[in-house]
Amino acid sequence: MHRIIVAALAAAFLGAGVYFTNVSFTVAQEATLYKNPQCGCCEAYADYLRDNGFTVTVKPTHELVAMSREAGIPDDFQGCHLAFIDDYVVSGHVPVATVNRLLSEHPDIKGVTLPGMPMGSPGMSGAKTEPFTIYAVGDGKPSVYAVE
Repeated sequence: MHRIIVAALAAAFLGAGVYFTNVSFTVAQEATLYKNPQCGCCEAYADYLRDNGFTVTVKPTHELVAMSREAGIPDDFQGCHLAFIDDYVVSGHVPVATVNRLLSEHPDIKGVTLPGMPMGSPGMSGAKTEPFTIYAVGDGKPSVYAVE
């Protein structure tokens, strides 16, 4: 009888071990998003990130231009809000596929930007009328990182 109980307990623990090795735990990626206090599309972009598994803290500021410059984003390439995710800056309404690519590839850049406020981009109303060109920013001139 003792052997049966030991065997049953061993099987239960092994079964649990096999079960737990097949479980993956996902931790939401944290983002801090800086935006103009009155901007509604920036709030919509924060919600878009949340809907795609990010934990987002929104911080209103009137210093976006200066913060963007300090983050390495030239004036002509700035978006309407600025997010810091992992060790990268994400400026503007960048689609989450590009954000996820950035986080998985870990390129040697400061971040990515989708300049302006393109209609139909994540968080913006209207229909998408053309592909979005997302630029990599770093120490040199911005270069195309993705076209979506």
